Amino acid sequence: MAYNSALNTALSNYSTSYMPKNSSSRYDSHKKSELRSIYNSIVKLNKESPLYLPNNTKDIHDFAIGLKEGARALRNTIASLGGLDEDEMLNKKVAYSTINDMVSATYIGEAADESSVTPFELEVVTLASGQVNTGTALPSGAAVPLPPASYSFDITINDLSYEFQYNIHEGETNREIQERLSRLITNAEIGLKADILEDGAGNSSLRLATTSTGLKGGREILFRVSDEESSKQKGSVEYLGLSNISHKPSNAEFLLNGEPRWASSNNFTIDRMYELTLNRERKAEGESAQIGLKTDVESLTENVQELINGYNNFITSTSGYSESFPKSNRLVNEMYRISRTYEAEFSQMGVSFTEDGTLSLDKEALRQNALSDSGKESLSVVQNFANSVLAKTGEISLNPMQYVDRTVVAYKNPGHNFAAPYVASTYSGMMFSDYC
Repeated sequence: MAYNSALNTALSNYSTSYMPKNSSSRYDSHKKSELRSIYNSIVKLNKESPLYLPNNTKDIHDFAIGLKEGARALRNTIASLGGLDEDEMLNKKVAYSTINDMVSATYIGEAADESSVTPFELEVVTLASGQVNTGTALPSGAAVPLPPASYSFDITINDLSYEFQYNIHEGETNREIQERLSRLITNAEIGLKADILEDGAGNSSLRLATTSTGLKGGREILFRVSDEESSKQKGSVEYLGLSNISHKPSNAEFLLNGEPRWASSNNFTIDRMYELTLNRERKAEGESAQIGLKTDVESLTENVQELINGYNNFITSTSGYSESFPKSNRLVNEMYRISRTYEAEFSQMGVSFTEDGTLSLDKEALRQNALSDSGKESLSVVQNFANSVLAKTGEISLNPMQYVDRTVVAYKNPGHNFAAPYVASTYSGMMFSDYC
């Protein structure tokens, strides 16, 4: 139990402190064969790695984890362009929406001729929304009139019930209790976010909102707050107004080629080909967006731009460590050498280098090059560049500690060594350093 508790706490700390928000990707899942390959690579790496002592500080932790997360993000960018399959590299089709601020589209189907995919019309009638409970507006600075005691209440959401317990002390104000409950509910991560509303007249109220939207299973509400069966003192739900529903959840309604459809979320898929995100409702009846596929040349241009953006983001984020961690310059230079290998070919297709080592794309030059006789050759150059960068991200992910200042204690005897599984575990152990 202690081990599982430490593991859960460490993973929670990692995901909330280091991982970028909304960073989940289907390319973060792996087959058994891929995991086995990663394991074998780590064993081989550890077998040859010298014994060293890193400087064990939080800044070092942030730097190493930041490098790994940056490499992961760049790998996922390349993977989304088909980079995990050399035959499909940069062949990803790109969807378009004629009214992108109303509905945005991403093509998630298999590679296909755009002429075989029929465009469609979509009109957004209403957006999906979640449930909001807004508590009673109370004088922020006034003392809570409830007697000092241990209080509790239950929140039922997604068929699960969670009990929250807290204490009210003598002289505590309404605002102090509201802020405490806001942190308690939000940090519980049960699908609710809580914050404080102010009315400008010195009053404040606690607001609870679901992170999900829509109606499921014929329900009218998504969560319920009650202290009727509380194990501690009752009365705080009624006083704070936690059960007051100010906005009921609703499904999204839209017209697909004139036919009414509904969805519980503003993000959904159509025919396993398009992922759509509803951004706003129609401004007037009849306002509809056409969704379809861009031409091969336009898709190629978008793919190359996305590849360059991912590369530039990684270079920029890594360069930000240069003052505190000089070895990060080594990584920037290594990436720079990879891209410089293709400098002559890049210049012919509209890709140029900036002073800070990032890349810039002239889309019109790329389009013209793609339509020329040398278009296929130029495409292979970009594919080779992407594959080189992909290989580098794998190397960084396996051992970000190679760019950390460290003291080498001993080198292994070449040809007479064995796998030491704890060498690369220095990185993993950082997540547990404060818990074990």
